[in-house]
Amino acid sequence: MSNNNPGKRLTSFLTTNSVPIMFILIVGICIPVSGFSPVFLLNEIVTRMGRNIFLILSLLIPIMAGMGLNFGMTLGAMAGEIALIFVSDWQIWGIPGVVLACILSIPISVLLGWMCGKILNASKGREMITSYIISFFTNGLYQLVVLYMMGPIIPIMHSSIKLPRGYGVRQTVGLLSMRQSLDNALAIRIGGVKIPVLTFLIIGVMCLLIVWFRRTKLGQDMRAVGQDMEVARDAGIQVERTRILSIIISTVLAGFGMIIYLQNMGDMATYSAHSQIGMFCIAALLVGGASVDRASIGNVFLGVVLFHLMFILAPKAGAVITGDEMIGEYFRVFVSYGIITVALVMYETKKRRAKASMGLQLELDQQKEEGGM
Repeated sequence: MSNNNPGKRLTSFLTTNSVPIMFILIVGICIPVSGFSPVFLLNEIVTRMGRNIFLILSLLIPIMAGMGLNFGMTLGAMAGEIALIFVSDWQIWGIPGVVLACILSIPISVLLGWMCGKILNASKGREMITSYIISFFTNGLYQLVVLYMMGPIIPIMHSSIKLPRGYGVRQTVGLLSMRQSLDNALAIRIGGVKIPVLTFLIIGVMCLLIVWFRRTKLGQDMRAVGQDMEVARDAGIQVERTRILSIIISTVLAGFGMIIYLQNMGDMATYSAHSQIGMFCIAALLVGGASVDRASIGNVFLGVVLFHLMFILAPKAGAVITGDEMIGEYFRVFVSYGIITVALVMYETKKRRAKASMGLQLELDQQKEEGGM
């Protein structure tokens, strides 16, 4: 009956998609207020889609495996940065440099992903907060390696990368000879909008691989683990191994995504480029309508468009409305963190309601059995 009730269907739709609907309304108000031209906005959005989508796609596998939002994707971002430092030191630029950086990031990402997966297996039910703290711990190790070990222990040849004291890496590593090497290859312009064809082809291939992966034995195992670990274990699935593999895959993909992101930027803030990347990627995914236990490729694309439109529009709209661009800046930072908080609260509320409903149903079934006897 409830499925055929238009009112209940509408309420369910609005509840499920409340976050994207809210952002569509915000963006709809800010576009005319900001005064930006459609060509400028399209250029910005296309650029940011090419820069960010691969990173956000790395979040889908752990969600499928029931491990929630992987704040530990920052570990993969750090692996990608270390690979780019080596490639910059060896002066290998352009697309060959991007490819080599991706190859170098794989063993580092696998090691960090395995470590993260082992720890998350010891903290089942608390994966998100645990992965968040792991990213802080690993950041400390990253700072130690980059600030003190690169030079005296790990050879760094070029003085343009090293700090003047002779060891440690400079605050910024220039990637100008690699800048937009993927984005400019096969790029076309339509109506003044630059479309990075090769970057979107790579993203398209990644989307197809994720769709294919979900149908593989390992993908089906991850979905089973995500639905119910105990049932999956009874079915003969190695739950802990499957969960570790999901984190390793996510970390490796995050490393690739960070390399794509930084080649688009053209420089790398050595000690801070990765610091907020996980937070903003997760916020963008949630803005697209994803939740802690459900996310799709469509959520990724919608989230990037809405979230980054807000990033572009908010400062200008804030300046027009209040005369102060910082109001818009504060607003978008507030929304970035607020949207994650709201999503987590909604998920926990939904989970508790489901448990209460299940308990009520079991009680009713028992009463029926007793009445029948």
